[in-house]
Amino acid sequence: MKYRKLGQTGLMVSEIGLGGEWLERHNTEECAAVIRRAQEHGINILDCWMSEPNVRTNIGKAIAGNRERWIIQGHIGSTWQNGQYVRTRDADKCREAFQDLLDRLDTDHIDLGMIHYVDEEKDWEALAGSPYLDYVRELKAAGRIKHIGLSTHNPLIAKQAAESGFVEMILFSVNPAFDLMPPTENIDNYFAPEYDPELSGIDPARAALYRLCEEREVGITVMKGYAGGRLFDADRSPFGVALTPVQCLHYCLTRPGVCSVMVGYDTPEQVDAAAAYETASPEDLDYARVLASAPRHSFHGQCTYCGHCKPCPMDIDIAMVNKLYDLAVMQPQVPASVREHYLALETRADACIGCRGCEERCPFGVPVAERMEKAAALFR
Repeated sequence: MKYRKLGQTGLMVSEIGLGGEWLERHNTEECAAVIRRAQEHGINILDCWMSEPNVRTNIGKAIAGNRERWIIQGHIGSTWQNGQYVRTRDADKCREAFQDLLDRLDTDHIDLGMIHYVDEEKDWEALAGSPYLDYVRELKAAGRIKHIGLSTHNPLIAKQAAESGFVEMILFSVNPAFDLMPPTENIDNYFAPEYDPELSGIDPARAALYRLCEEREVGITVMKGYAGGRLFDADRSPFGVALTPVQCLHYCLTRPGVCSVMVGYDTPEQVDAAAAYETASPEDLDYARVLASAPRHSFHGQCTYCGHCKPCPMDIDIAMVNKLYDLAVMQPQVPASVREHYLALETRADACIGCRGCEERCPFGVPVAERMEKAAALFR
């Protein structure tokens, strides 16, 4: 298992995580089997947004004796009221639910205290100066949460969170289908059966979010990486082809700013299928060729940092140069940190000889030589 630094939190999280959602469907023994297999694979980050008491208890039992090896992403505002899940900003209800989470997980703190599920602009605006946000900050000051995070499906909200100065990491919905879609305040829109083949490339708001998080070191953990399983079925996939779990994971993990993908599991075998990412061959990882040959795709002309441009006769890391170039052009001036990363490259864009062999290999028709010229000029 490989590990990535979760932005400025400094936490080293496994690339593949454990999203607890599907554990609600299982008994104590089945939950323990999934969590045990995840631990065997080196998975060390666990998301528990669910408020249902039994699943919290089952997770607590499964990690008993191993709490210190788990980075827990717990949600503030996910409550259990009258036998059902309720999202709330009522500080008293949140206080009760958060204490319940600590008790059932048998811990005195949560590593990542998540401001739970903010998709609407009015909800984000209401946080400022609210008793709810005061409570979140109170938890951090007391050490009961180590870092403040936020979960959202809306890139416009995520961008504001990344710029806020107090949100240290973001749980965000990432996959190649959602990335084409414009921002929405209703996550159900992303699961609608209709798909517009005229959509062109990664939505600018989402691309800007990834670059902003990379530059500001606001780590992203991923939800919806499989689009609820829709991407595994050619008939339901918006692209008209099926992707594998490993290909979906590779897409997510090649987005700037992404540190870990929180995968939901029903069985230990599904944990194995996700963990297979770590030993997968380049052919097995290759989402780009699949999407480029799909009957419906919209990535033409846009670098997805997939690495198909390799090898370069001048040994330029083309995908990295493209990523740093994209990070730089989103700012009025090239950020010092981005310039330093570029200057640290062993071979830079100005070494490009314009052979265009990379362009022949690019599945999406990216004008690589032209971009190398632009990058060399920008960083000169």
